[in-house]
Amino acid sequence: MAHGEEKERKRPRGFAAMDADKQRQIASKGGKVAHERGHAHEFKPEEAREAGRKGGMAVSRDRKHMAEIGRLGGEARSQSRSSSQQQSPPSTR
Repeated sequence: MAHGEEKERKRPRGFAAMDADKQRQIASKGGKVAHERGHAHEFKPEEAREAGRKGGMAVSRDRKHMAEIGRLGGEARSQSRSSSQQQSPPSTR
């Protein structure tokens, strides 16, 4: 094969190749410095509410995704109820 025809699997380099703890340490330092220099934005409660509302609206446009979320929630609740009923003693009414 000629040079460049072989597909090599690329391995992560730099930050992406570091373990998660090392990445967290570096990111934490960056966040602290940004706050010290006044470059970091701190959301006020109103701003956070508005951002959450916009995000919720964007997610809810995907009806398939919302149906999946609802289905998973229903299954989790059903499993939780059935496991709690199995563990509690029967009622004597």
